[in-house]
Amino acid sequence: MSKHGRILVAMSGGIDSSVAAVMLHEQGYEVIGMTMKTWDYASSGGSKKETGCCSLDSINDARNIAVNLGFPHYILDIREEFGDYVIDHFTGEYLEGRTPNPCVLCNTHIKWDALLRRADKLGCEFIATGHYANVREENSRFVISKGTDTWKDQSYVLWGVSQESLSRTKLPLGHLKKAEIREMATERELFDLVNKKESYEICFVPDNDYRGFLKHRVEGLEERVKGGNFVSQEGKILGKHEGYPFYTIGQRKGLGMAFGSPVYVTEIRKDTNEVVLGKEIDLDRNGMMVGKIVMQKYANLEGMPLETTTKVRYKHDGSPAQIIQEGSKMKVLFHEQVSGIAPGQAAVFYEEDDVVGGGWILKSFKQEGDFMAEQVP
Repeated sequence: MSKHGRILVAMSGGIDSSVAAVMLHEQGYEVIGMTMKTWDYASSGGSKKETGCCSLDSINDARNIAVNLGFPHYILDIREEFGDYVIDHFTGEYLEGRTPNPCVLCNTHIKWDALLRRADKLGCEFIATGHYANVREENSRFVISKGTDTWKDQSYVLWGVSQESLSRTKLPLGHLKKAEIREMATERELFDLVNKKESYEICFVPDNDYRGFLKHRVEGLEERVKGGNFVSQEGKILGKHEGYPFYTIGQRKGLGMAFGSPVYVTEIRKDTNEVVLGKEIDLDRNGMMVGKIVMQKYANLEGMPLETTTKVRYKHDGSPAQIIQEGSKMKVLFHEQVSGIAPGQAAVFYEEDDVVGGGWILKSFKQEGDFMAEQVP
């Protein structure tokens, strides 16, 4: 009999999830390892050797850890549900002129649900992952908070995990730093993991080339969208571009033209196939609307504006802002200018280190006194 019960651990084959499994095994849990196959790399048109969490090497690395420690390991093929939801959403968002965040969507809508369904079938009370974040119960709510390692903190990608899922989730790495994880792996002679190169690419986008992925995925896309105009903030035509889906808010390089001074993509207009260019200062906004919000620390904030630090992308440090809940949407009023707010990205609201909640950015705007002048659709 195990000391703490049976737990299903998501194992990608990398050092973080592997050490998480080792830690739980050593703590006395009855560990079952599971590696999820989310994507067939070859079908996406990649030219390089398959790498990352879906590769055969990664699956074998996870299995070897399990075999050496004597616990079961399974491979879970979720390519169909992953493709139907995450990849279709990814493609659709670019075609709508937005910038998607598939890793957040995968974590919150695919991996947790898939793990919990299999956990139930295998008699596991809990699931665990190698994310750098913490989870606790407070005031009858389950709350995600930042990991101790601020550089590796992954709380941003977990805002959408439901309360029911969080109630059964363990995050054993939340109180540790990456250097400590490497030290633990070295002490256990897991040298292949220590030396393994980490991948930061989107798992289904070969060579990190999202433009190539879209062209491969959507037949005839180039012909449909080519020939649109680059335009200035004032509406002056500056030149031709390859098509609005191939640009993102804040982009400076790869525009295909020289403009004499640095210019940035400040707006994407799907309906007219226009890409608006401007100076860096033209990216500044101090308000936004966020939709499809998921609340974590508090069940509801309607009628109770809250001061937060709000992040608009993964590596954003966060900016002070008041959030005002309006049903399933959140109005965010920043106390400073924020650059490069991109519709389609995730926004996450923090109270100190705790995740209050999050959602998807719908649009940004500029506050003008008490008048809200909405800008970017």
